[in-house]
Amino acid sequence: MTTHDVLFLLVGLITGASAVLSVTTKHLVHAALWLVVSLGALSGCYLVLGAELVALVQLLVYVGAVVVLVLFALMLTHAPIGRSTAHDGSVTQRVAALIAGAATAALLAATLISAFGGEVDVQGGSTGLLAQRLFGTWVWPFELLSLLLLIALVAALALARLATSPGDAVDAVATAPPEREPVASRTETS
Repeated sequence: MTTHDVLFLLVGLITGASAVLSVTTKHLVHAALWLVVSLGALSGCYLVLGAELVALVQLLVYVGAVVVLVLFALMLTHAPIGRSTAHDGSVTQRVAALIAGAATAALLAATLISAFGGEVDVQGGSTGLLAQRLFGTWVWPFELLSLLLLIALVAALALARLATSPGDAVDAVATAPPEREPVASRTETS
């Protein structure tokens, strides 16, 4: 076992543990922050494998953009900040999700083991071919995805500014502090 194997194992364990914590925590903001740790550690896995470009893209796109968008959406909406049990499922739903997740993991492991037969020889590629495909063939899907994220951000901002019901506007006016008279008008009437 080499140093790269040990590093990959440690970073992989951090990735998996933070991903599990992201899914199982009751705090919505904590879930987003554990997602940041998980995606950042996944970037570390790419670094250990020698794919520096993919690690950088992982940090820029997922940690730098998607998670910031999620946190921004949480701040703009009326999402609960503290511990929330509003979206808890029943025990049967949790067991069904656990069975489905274990079956998916087993299917993926069986497919990878049968495809590679236990012998994996990873060879590094060049970034030239990747750049040619990324900025040639796949440039429009990436641009459309960035446009979709921008639309989601603007829509979240617009929805946060709308009153959800007619009673909300009345409540906001009723709880607003009273306006004070200008100082000049008070002195003139005295």
